[in-house]
Amino acid sequence: MTDNRNLEAAWEYHNATKHSRASVRSNPHFLDWANQPSPFKIYATLEPLPMPREVRQTGVAALSAIAESLPAQTDAVPDVETLAQILYLSAGITRHRKYPGGEIFFRAAACTGALYEVELYIVCGDIRRLEAGVYHFSPGEFALRRLRGGDCRGTLSEATGGEPAIAHAPVTILCTCTYWRNAWKYQARTYRHFGWDNGTLLANLLAAATALGMPAKVVCGFVDEDVNRLLDVDSDREVAFSLAALGYVADLPQQSPSPISALHLETVPLSRREIDYPAMREMHAASSLHSAKEVAAWRGNTPQTELLTPTGPIVPLEPYSNEEMARDPIEQVILRRGSSRKFAQTPISLVQLSTMLERATRGIPADFLIPQGAQLNDLYLIVNAVEGLDPGAYVYHRDRQMLECLKAGNFRAEAGYLGLEQLLPSEAAANIFFLADLQSILQRFGNRGYRAVQLEAGILSGKLYLAAYAQRLGATGLTFYDDEVTGFFSPHAEGKSAIMLVALGKSAKARI
Repeated sequence: MTDNRNLEAAWEYHNATKHSRASVRSNPHFLDWANQPSPFKIYATLEPLPMPREVRQTGVAALSAIAESLPAQTDAVPDVETLAQILYLSAGITRHRKYPGGEIFFRAAACTGALYEVELYIVCGDIRRLEAGVYHFSPGEFALRRLRGGDCRGTLSEATGGEPAIAHAPVTILCTCTYWRNAWKYQARTYRHFGWDNGTLLANLLAAATALGMPAKVVCGFVDEDVNRLLDVDSDREVAFSLAALGYVADLPQQSPSPISALHLETVPLSRREIDYPAMREMHAASSLHSAKEVAAWRGNTPQTELLTPTGPIVPLEPYSNEEMARDPIEQVILRRGSSRKFAQTPISLVQLSTMLERATRGIPADFLIPQGAQLNDLYLIVNAVEGLDPGAYVYHRDRQMLECLKAGNFRAEAGYLGLEQLLPSEAAANIFFLADLQSILQRFGNRGYRAVQLEAGILSGKLYLAAYAQRLGATGLTFYDDEVTGFFSPHAEGKSAIMLVALGKSAKARI
């Protein structure tokens, strides 16, 4: 049995990192501001290659871009301007704020604690104004640094077991996650955040690619050691988490020279010292794949779980039509997106909520979601203030495009409690909880299914963010008391695990 099939590892990590009222109150952890990690990975000896900074106006409405994707075999090769725009709208710095202790650089996609542990790398063949090679993206300078010269796409194709989207992609964006940068605040629970934060970034990437005419696909199945070696990362500190194939060419890449040699490139330390949380590395190792054959067998065949036939009152969704929806272009919506720090306790409309749900859940092009449109997470809601919808607890029937009321009542206080006793969920118009049948997911995908379900939740959350801001509303992601969330939505949610929480509503100016 490979480590990936030893499912006790995922359950052990999941249960050990659950939040409860007792665990939160007994945790002695504090933020050591003097040891806060740098938000940027800096290669000390490599010269930056500046990227074009102009943001093209696509004219594609955000609500269309998040809901649609191009056919996989659409001939398209990004030039360096297109690549730069996708990188900027995915992970670029969109604003900054000074404070007495320093400066915070906010980026295009939401991230837990604004710590930005996701790094981006590029593997490409020759494209206009960029030679074939392996590059690291530096958001602070908005530049690339070349780590390797030559066309290494064949290495990626082999590492993904011949995944067609990767094999035919002129460009692949690789997402890695850095343990310490997020664990400084969130400790061992950080491995969950890898999926959330990588996912919100990928939601932006997929939408931007669609608007720019590029087919894109998320790939979670690959031989970990081979990809980490290609990027020359120290896998005790930083690991590849997902790939995003971008564009399509008919010709397959030539086999890359092997073996891939170590580079030993010097990088600037993130902090004076790093604290190790072994549970994260153990979870990553237990969910790693070790051969192309194992990767090929891992892909697809998503478990098909259906919600029970509704027994409670139902409310059909009423989303805007294409003609009625907001037309704000995706690039404008991404640039004004933030994370709400306070909600006005005023209603949103059922049409607005319906549009967010319907647009965000039309399907994600990913190697673990086959057939197209499959989904691992179920969406449960606490509705506080939605015109045309009674307050209460609901479950979203995506296939029937309706909400089923599980119990009626004012649950603002319960929403706040479940969201780690914070005000935001109690103030929000609606809270969307992602719950999943981990048992069936792990049975199909092994421990790597734990990565996939967290990543999908992050992508769906990122789409909800964009759908909210496209309608001039607000959103924020939150953590939660795990078992209490399942208990609140039971018996309907019995046996499921809480994965993520997003609060939606009208933003209000935060009290200072």
